[in-house]
Amino acid sequence: MTTTLVRGVGDVVRGFPKPTRGAEGDPGLFGPGSLAWRINAESILLMGGGRALLMQVAHPMVAAGVADHSDFTVAPFDRLWRTVDTALTVIFGDSSQWQAAVERVHGIHDAVNGERHGARYSALDPELLLWVHATLVDSSIEAYARLVRPIPLAVRERYYREMRRMGTAFGVPEALHPATYTDFRAYLTRTMSTLHIGDECRSVARLVLSPPAPLVLWPAGIASGLLSVGLLPARMRRELGLRWNGATERAFSAAAATVRSTLPLLPDPIRRWPHAREAERRMGFM
Repeated sequence: MTTTLVRGVGDVVRGFPKPTRGAEGDPGLFGPGSLAWRINAESILLMGGGRALLMQVAHPMVAAGVADHSDFTVAPFDRLWRTVDTALTVIFGDSSQWQAAVERVHGIHDAVNGERHGARYSALDPELLLWVHATLVDSSIEAYARLVRPIPLAVRERYYREMRRMGTAFGVPEALHPATYTDFRAYLTRTMSTLHIGDECRSVARLVLSPPAPLVLWPAGIASGLLSVGLLPARMRRELGLRWNGATERAFSAAAATVRSTLPLLPDPIRRWPHAREAERRMGFM
């Protein structure tokens, strides 16, 4: 039994993202002093990643692409860590590292296309790229605000404007980005109001929330799911068919409060992603 549990946990952690050394003094896409570095260094933002993915698959065409081209039942944690590593490399890597990561993603997306109900979809569609990018930015803001500390409007504005660089790097045309954070929030509200969330979206969302995992990790999975779902807009929770009531709301609030009070007590190697520490070393801060 012990050997089985250790092997199961080993399967989960073996792909944990680890940065490679970058070119000394190369700030990369953002660099020191950026909010992108400060906010995205927090490893708890992984909970925001779950929220972002749920928001993404609420879009029927994104859900179709996931259903046709992805399988969450095959090595789900390897897939998770590759996705996390790519995002962290774009944010914290040097110039050659982040550009190579973007090119890899573009190559994968080039093959993701298909059809649903007579309409074509493509992972390279600028409108879909904007939606995916918007969910990541908004989820990072919400996760940080609920699980780390509140974010004033002026800081949200600056962070949003910085993160537009990342969206542009992944193929969102510069002119398609909402101009300000207020415009960005209006875009999110408008887009969510037009989404027709069907059975395929709900099915993919269930797979996102319940990937195969060793039994010993179920408590962590339940906590992660609670935080990811709790961070979602209420309307999207309802339309994705995710159960939520007063008891789950209270459990979410208690879990969020526990995270906020615990984070300052954690050692830096646990609290922050290793990519952030490598970026600081590269820039001579360590």
